[in-house]
Amino acid sequence: MKEINLAETDSLISQYVMELRNVNIQGDMLRFRRNLERIGELMAYEISKTMRYRTIDVTTPLATAPARVIDEKVVLATIFRAGVPFHQGFLNYFDHAENAFVSAYRKYKEKENFDVFIEYIASPRLDGKTVIIADPMLATGTSMELSYRALLTKGEPAHIHVASVIASRQAVDYVKSVFPADKTTIWTAAIDPEINSHSYIIPGLGDAGDLAYGTKE
Repeated sequence: MKEINLAETDSLISQYVMELRNVNIQGDMLRFRRNLERIGELMAYEISKTMRYRTIDVTTPLATAPARVIDEKVVLATIFRAGVPFHQGFLNYFDHAENAFVSAYRKYKEKENFDVFIEYIASPRLDGKTVIIADPMLATGTSMELSYRALLTKGEPAHIHVASVIASRQAVDYVKSVFPADKTTIWTAAIDPEINSHSYIIPGLGDAGDLAYGTKE
């Protein structure tokens, strides 16, 4: 299984991650959502370079020209609610892709003990397609695993790209243990060393959903 940490190469992604983390900047919800979107756009571009292409002829006003186009059927999947602006960044670039949506949330039994529940899924058939599952925070990997298993009820993808902005090392290792190694690639913009007792990534950035859309009750 490939693990690609885009923080290992200097790019604008590092600037946007810094702004997402910075307590003096992240309070601007519009900017926070846009930074998630921009990272999604840049990550989509990086993922596109790993895909299969074919050549077609395009008619111009003067003649014909060869053009290289993606030769894979792409489905963009995301996990509500923090994943929505991140997903939009991917959709801005993979603008002809099909889309899938999964609702996953933490249901707390007590302060530091919770289960993850899947309540909603809307997805096309996935058989033989390339699926990009975008969720900005990969803390434990449980929501990603359960969302993937829910998506499998719609068919077996040819390849899965797990895309996150910030992941914990624990979550990356967990995803490696539960996703098919021969057809999964993990993409991150940063990998942080640990999670705390509430399963928040440290140093992380806080609650991405609340920062993007406001606090929830």
